[in-house]
Amino acid sequence: MKYEDLLEESRAGNIYVIENADFKSSADGLINGNVIGINKRLQSFCKRTCTLAEELGHYYTTIGDITRQDAASNHKQELRARVWAYNRLIGLNGIVNAYRHGCHSLHDTADYLEVTEEFLLEALQYYKGKYGKYATIDNYAIYFEPSLGVFELV
Repeated sequence: MKYEDLLEESRAGNIYVIENADFKSSADGLINGNVIGINKRLQSFCKRTCTLAEELGHYYTTIGDITRQDAASNHKQELRARVWAYNRLIGLNGIVNAYRHGCHSLHDTADYLEVTEEFLLEALQYYKGKYGKYATIDNYAIYFEPSLGVFELV
């Protein structure tokens, strides 16, 4: 999913995105109602994409103010928004598509998916926790340990 696609999805859903917000906090992105702010200090296109996806995840999955992460319910809602972003930007199909396009390293895969390597690693950790050592989709097996590996099943 491209950054421009996320912006278009936002516009279609009447979600206003301020792309160069001047935050007093160190947050990469914030959401209030249907307004999303992306911190102007984010120069990386991939970081902006990941941030916008996560904030959209908050829009679709979060209820109320969850800025205090010491509360368990707030932490769960934060994770739910991140998972929404992982699935929107990566997903098991995205991993397979990256493999099919010749990506054989974490760097190449993140570049193909237009996400940061950190975001990809976090998503892979989440998928490993959800599926275990591997998952299958269509005719592919995706191994999460000892490192990412995609194999076509015959």
